[in-house]
Amino acid sequence: MNLRPLGRSGLQVSPLAFGGNVFGWTIDEATSFSLLDAWLDAGFNFIDTADVYSVWVPGHTGGESETIIGKWLAAGGRRDRVVLATKVGKPMGPGQQGLKPAYIRQAVEASLRRLQTDHIDLYQSHDDDAETPMEETLEAYAGLIKAGKVRAIGASNFTAPRLALALETSQKLGLPRYESLQPLYNLYDRTGFESELAPLCLKHEVGVINFYALASGFLTGKYRSAADAAKSPRGKGTVAKYLNERGLRILAELDEVAERYEVSPGQVALAWQIARPGITAPIASATSLAQLAELVRGAQLQLDPLDIDQLNLASD
Repeated sequence: MNLRPLGRSGLQVSPLAFGGNVFGWTIDEATSFSLLDAWLDAGFNFIDTADVYSVWVPGHTGGESETIIGKWLAAGGRRDRVVLATKVGKPMGPGQQGLKPAYIRQAVEASLRRLQTDHIDLYQSHDDDAETPMEETLEAYAGLIKAGKVRAIGASNFTAPRLALALETSQKLGLPRYESLQPLYNLYDRTGFESELAPLCLKHEVGVINFYALASGFLTGKYRSAADAAKSPRGKGTVAKYLNERGLRILAELDEVAERYEVSPGQVALAWQIARPGITAPIASATSLAQLAELVRGAQLQLDPLDIDQLNLASD
């Protein structure tokens, strides 16, 4: 496995990250354990989760994904093989959200307990918090890094102006900087990232670990008609957003390229992203060993430049 540097953090990560939002939501603990084992066995090391996963499920309070990962890590012999990323900031309950220093210090302790580890490799601001001065948030992270509880920090869902301000603040005040950005990006959702964020990340060597790499499953070819919305818990929203003329055009080109390589459309979609300038590791999830094998093959696939151009044109 060829690992990639994550920004200037010193962390080396696999070219694909396993998205932990499914743990405790669409898959149970036993299935989660088997997938995590298979992920490491395949040579990957990057796992991304968040404290808020999966607060949206009735009866859940958040932390379910971290708890499952923590139990898996506690089985032993795995922690030093994993680059573990989690996030803070999204609503977890009354008074439990945002990036104020006191809340960050509270939230990191809760995440560490659930994850059953003494440090988090990449601790990310899950959302921007315009009400908290940037320097206060970064100073809180500096304290966590100094204490050895966090190795590096990242940002998620930041606009280009706000990420630029954060980087400038870090440089001016000698504070830790965001070493990674987690934006929405895939073959369908391109403009938001490519217009302003991509040049900024390239200029400042900020790693990019984009989410919804497969557009909630749409780029696998799973959803090709309105009737397909019933195929998964998030199918209705996926069909509503992506099933249009442009989406079908992208699927058609993915099908054509996939046929040439004798692989699946989803594998081609992943390979396209991994080859994009500035992308460090797309984030994708699997709920079965068969799906995980698809991800592994996609990360190993190298596309010809002409095929990349064909996909670029189809998704413009």
